[in-house]
Amino acid sequence: MPTHNHSIIQPQMASTTLLLITLFVSASLIALSSANFNQDFQITWGDGRAKIVNNGELLTLSLDKASGSGFQSQNEYLFGKIDMQLKLVAGNSAGTVTAYYLSSKGSTWDEIDFEFLGNLSGDPYTLHTNVFSQGKGNREQQFHLWFDPTADFHTYSILWNPTRIIFSVDGTPIREFKNWESNGVPFPKSQPMRIYSSLWNADDWATRGGLVKTDWTKAPFTASYRNFKAEACVWSSGGSSCSSPPSGSGNAMAKNSWLSQEMDSASQERLKWVQKNYMIYNYCTDTKRFPQGLPTECSLP
Repeated sequence: MPTHNHSIIQPQMASTTLLLITLFVSASLIALSSANFNQDFQITWGDGRAKIVNNGELLTLSLDKASGSGFQSQNEYLFGKIDMQLKLVAGNSAGTVTAYYLSSKGSTWDEIDFEFLGNLSGDPYTLHTNVFSQGKGNREQQFHLWFDPTADFHTYSILWNPTRIIFSVDGTPIREFKNWESNGVPFPKSQPMRIYSSLWNADDWATRGGLVKTDWTKAPFTASYRNFKAEACVWSSGGSSCSSPPSGSGNAMAKNSWLSQEMDSASQERLKWVQKNYMIYNYCTDTKRFPQGLPTECSLP
């Protein structure tokens, strides 16, 4: 089972047009080499409930009353742009949680979370996001989605570079967490992280604070994954694959353009649209939870 803390429910125009075009072309080229779940991931628990099929192109997790299931990446990453397409548990998914996140190890771990909290048929999923740094989280933002995430696959992305973390859905940014270390706010930047995902029962809190329980007559519950892509710095033997790109290599610079990527004005407008229309919880406005004052980053631009 995941070991990280889920006890609290949760979620500049510096980029030039050329940089964005370069990033797009680079991403397109990399996408041509289709990911293979057999090579990129290993199933870690579930006693056969997780399956890799279609010659490594599709991974499914299932949950029944006895157990959920999960997997993790073979590689560790220290910064990256991670894309995964998910199709979530359909129908009455109340009580279930599909977690998809980056995490390091240890008691002062870093973590970047997507969690999908199931609901009764016809009610929207809650997309929960959180950022942990040095073992401290409590930075939840939650959203509803503008589509049915169970009807088809959608792309959920994490851009993590030294200056910011951007959560995106189908290319639309929903959250940005900036590096404000200069203001005393810890930022994940030194601990390599693996990708983890799991489907598990959390009916003690997942749906309406635990009021709605999992209906086991609907089991097994299944979530599906495909089209994993990582433009990332792989961490191995104490070093990063991004530490020493070939001298003067334009291809290397294009490939790693995400390392300095920021949101352009159009992305900032889409972010505002999502947060205005689909955000349902923001820790930065929860004054009852933080009676001594909101966290430092909440007052920064």
